[in-house]
Amino acid sequence: MLTLSHLTKCFDGATALDDVSMMVAPGERVALLGHNGAGKSTLMKIVLGLIPHDGGTVEVLGARPGSGAARAGVAYLPESAAFHPALSGRETIAHYLRLRGHPAALAGALLDRVGLSDAADRRIGTYSKGMRQRVGLAQALIGRPRLMVLDEPTSGLDPVSRRGFYTILEDLAAEGAAILLSSHALTEVEARTDRMVILAQGRLMAEGSLSALRRAADLPVTVELTAVNGARAAILDAVPGGELLGNRITYRCRQDEKMGLLRRLSAQSESLEDIEMHPPSLEDLYSHFSRGAAR
Repeated sequence: MLTLSHLTKCFDGATALDDVSMMVAPGERVALLGHNGAGKSTLMKIVLGLIPHDGGTVEVLGARPGSGAARAGVAYLPESAAFHPALSGRETIAHYLRLRGHPAALAGALLDRVGLSDAADRRIGTYSKGMRQRVGLAQALIGRPRLMVLDEPTSGLDPVSRRGFYTILEDLAAEGAAILLSSHALTEVEARTDRMVILAQGRLMAEGSLSALRRAADLPVTVELTAVNGARAAILDAVPGGELLGNRITYRCRQDEKMGLLRRLSAQSESLEDIEMHPPSLEDLYSHFSRGAAR
């Protein structure tokens, strides 16, 4: 659906994207991560055909970015969707339906899908930011797009609306749509996307599933356990290397040492009340790979 090969873009001598290669396959949800200025927005604008690239190649649905073939199958949702405040949600979506050559009568079903059926006939000027964002999502769903490009799509949405939004993305991916979304909400994309791409200073620092990124980063796993009263010293004697904090003992180990540590701790099961394991989070991985770019 989307293929970038050695993509390069410069602005007034400053490199915004440096030799970036990646792809998004049908049915795949890919999160584009990076700090402000990492190159995410530039990459999305190139994919949408809004700005040219300086080097490398870009294929969008097998066509040139911004071409008629590409635009016909691509949907875009910006971070802050803006619509005419005097029009209702239904009038707005009906307008976009007509522009895309679809019956205006489909507006109600689209607004219902994004949870706006009760507000469909209210003026958009009365909508909250989250409601306007849902109008933007309804507009992006017109025509069953094959590639969705979403820039901070859950901005302004409440937790319930965010869950509903990602449910819609799951349905679209199940139907074969490719989804590229940027987000600073790392805890959201950690559980709701198939693969992450981390940009820093215009370079692709890492990509892969969460488990693949954990293997590549090789950050320590944290194991926390709660000891039975009076058993802390015995556990630390039997399994050295833990840090004591109150009634809890914390161990940190490499990924390949995890099972050995758990076996040694399980031998002390009579002295344990609880045990929890915390692998590196996406936020930990993001910080790790971003520091690599700075170095």
